[in-house]
Amino acid sequence: MKIICIGRNYKNHVNELNNIVPTEPVIFLKPETSIILKKQPFFIPDFSDDIHHEVEVIVKINRVGKYISKEFSHKYYDQIGLGIDFTARDVQKNQKKFGLPWEKAKAFDGSALIGKWIDKSSFDDINDINFSLMKNNQLVQQGNTSQMLWDIDSIIAYVSSFFTLKIGDIIFTGTPAGVGAVKENDNLKGFINGDEFFELKIR
Repeated sequence: MKIICIGRNYKNHVNELNNIVPTEPVIFLKPETSIILKKQPFFIPDFSDDIHHEVEVIVKINRVGKYISKEFSHKYYDQIGLGIDFTARDVQKNQKKFGLPWEKAKAFDGSALIGKWIDKSSFDDINDINFSLMKNNQLVQQGNTSQMLWDIDSIIAYVSSFFTLKIGDIIFTGTPAGVGAVKENDNLKGFINGDEFFELKIR
């Protein structure tokens, strides 16, 4: 199982980090060891002083596929969820400064929270899903999948041209504006269309 992440997929997030709007999806990977175990907190690693939360709609692949056409992408997933891509922003900034890969900043142990899953048939429109993140009961991030530069089906088609998708693979589809640092004892709650999909303590 692999975790495939899409960066810079919301223009307002691209702007808040002063990045250039990409002309094609930005892809990076997280290993299986990045997944936070159920009922476990997120432990701030000792190599970073600036860990950021990035809430994202996620999808789970349900069949093997390669070179998938966008018109058939909808057949390759039937579950939608919500997660957090934790990012060591200070490490990432240093890596970017020297043109180096992001793995140390994005793929470290415990850097991926995966919340509950629901069937995509629960949604009237996959491209109109509201989601949000509360930190200590204050709204810090909110977005809608209609704001994506590349929608879910386009992402699946694009990613599959580089990587064979397998059953159980998870795709993080990008984060909206509002990313920010977490600190010890913070409490994070994620919502889709008002329903809670996860709660996480920071340690």
